[in-house]
Amino acid sequence: MKRLSVFAAVVFALFIASASHAADVTAGTLKISSPWARATPKAASVGGGYMIITNTGSAPDRLIGGSTPISSKFEVHEMSMDNGVMKMRPVSGGLEIRPGQTVTLAPGGYHVMFVGLKDQLKEGEHFKATLEFAKAGKVDIDFTVEGIAAIKSGGGPTPGVSHGGMNMNMK
Repeated sequence: MKRLSVFAAVVFALFIASASHAADVTAGTLKISSPWARATPKAASVGGGYMIITNTGSAPDRLIGGSTPISSKFEVHEMSMDNGVMKMRPVSGGLEIRPGQTVTLAPGGYHVMFVGLKDQLKEGEHFKATLEFAKAGKVDIDFTVEGIAAIKSGGGPTPGVSHGGMNMNMK
């Protein structure tokens, strides 16, 4: 009987954990998977958002921006190394997703920045955002807030996936 109780508790916990991750969203030929953000300290004015975007179509598209009620600005950024110094800057003209390509937005690479946070992002919470693509248009998604030191959400990044030229395989 005790084994059955433990088994039932484990199955229930796995169900709850998998249900907490946002569902994939499709917009035209784009599939947006595993949107997540890191929790922030109380006084933080910026936060980072991450996801996986796959283009199953025959034409490129671009993530050009977005919006969310949790911040005053929503920007697409990239991080790169320049002479041993990590630099972050907005992506000029948006982030291209070529036909057949999967791009992972992850810590240390491409990501979205929530600038002018209106409140702290707390682990376990969710918030809505709207992504804007050049061709697919506006797409509503739901971000899951992971721990402050998280390097990936339950669904991404995946080894061997293109990260826009950056090696983002987390070990």
